[in-house]
Amino acid sequence: MKPFLILILLGFSFQASCKTLQKLIDSTAIGGTLLLSGVYKERVVVNKSITIDGQNKTTIDGLGKNSVISITADNVTIKNLKITNSGNSHDQIDSAIFVTSSYNKITHNVIYNTLFGINFKEAHHNRVTHNDISSKKHTLGMRGDGIKVWASNNNLFESNVIHDSRDMVLWYSDNNTVLNNTGWNNRYSLHFMYAGNNLVRGNKYKNSAVGIFLMYSHHTVLESNELSFSTGGTGMGIGVKEVDHMTIKNNKIVYNSTGIYLDQSPYKPDAYNLIVGNTIAFNKSGVVIHSTIKNNVFRGNAFLDNLEDVIVHSNGTANDNFWSGNFWSAYEGLDRNRDGYGDRPFINKRYIDQIWINDKWGKFFFGSPVLSLLNLLAKIAPLSEPILILKDEKPIFSKNSTLRLSIENITLRRSDIEIDEEIEEEDAEGI
Repeated sequence: MKPFLILILLGFSFQASCKTLQKLIDSTAIGGTLLLSGVYKERVVVNKSITIDGQNKTTIDGLGKNSVISITADNVTIKNLKITNSGNSHDQIDSAIFVTSSYNKITHNVIYNTLFGINFKEAHHNRVTHNDISSKKHTLGMRGDGIKVWASNNNLFESNVIHDSRDMVLWYSDNNTVLNNTGWNNRYSLHFMYAGNNLVRGNKYKNSAVGIFLMYSHHTVLESNELSFSTGGTGMGIGVKEVDHMTIKNNKIVYNSTGIYLDQSPYKPDAYNLIVGNTIAFNKSGVVIHSTIKNNVFRGNAFLDNLEDVIVHSNGTANDNFWSGNFWSAYEGLDRNRDGYGDRPFINKRYIDQIWINDKWGKFFFGSPVLSLLNLLAKIAPLSEPILILKDEKPIFSKNSTLRLSIENITLRRSDIEIDEEIEEEDAEGI
């Protein structure tokens, strides 16, 4: 009798240990917590409000097909898991975690060797925090996005590490917060398309093709981010195309091919952009403006030792924008009354050195004795009128001056821009 009882008990134990993860999920009560340990080689759907906790000792392997975890219920928590081996379909957006619901929490997971990392589709009020996300080891353009957000609003993305993927991209998504994330070896570490009222603060992006790129978006704030080492031929710290009412504030933009790139921004005639309190240093080009535009306000920025501080393509001018209270390491002047501002304006004109801007072969001779001599002669005895790039009426004299970031210096005034409607004065309080 005893041997028979032992066999029965062993049978029950074997049956429990062989339950699939999907069966364990299905048997967990709504509001309950499923504690896991081990390796599960399957794809699952979470269709009820539960917590799945891998306790940092669980791997879910999708066996190379489709998305690994699909969340269709609200109020689901996924945490402390390793998630790997999704499918390879860009059409199906094969992901580690595919979310089509709201009020979920995805936290402290390691996602690797999946095409896309976390994919939101019409998913709102979710929190994605403290995850480590990388893609499959494809060429850059063939990787999936670390985080892809489609038509999803009011989400928080905080303290995630996204590397060796393609983009973190938000399409048609408003009122999201991207806070204290880190990214490297990506294409666009952060990318907005047709998005509005988003906040991007405290992120560090480096060694990517582009740090942050905004396209066809509005009312986005980029604040206290660090964008560095985007050094490819088209590398840029921040890129902006057809964007209105944007604020770029207190960012550190260093060691990039281009610091800030502006293309048709602002786009609407009654719109403006505010670019204040940034450190733009050691870039090949500090600010590149694709063509003549207006109503960008540059106040309180520090332009330090860029190869060129400001470039305008097509022989255009940047002087239709407003420049005041910026520090320029290229400034040649005095502060005899010691008020913190240079005694005369900072004027940026283009002489013979425009050759290397408009002719890619001319770049080879940048800094050469011949071009430097020709440029000097053109300044002393110009044969033609040089191109005025910009004029800063009140340049800050010292890079360490507290005046640069003072409220008085960085406040947006009605006279700074040319629009018909009234505006409220904006400042960068807290810089």
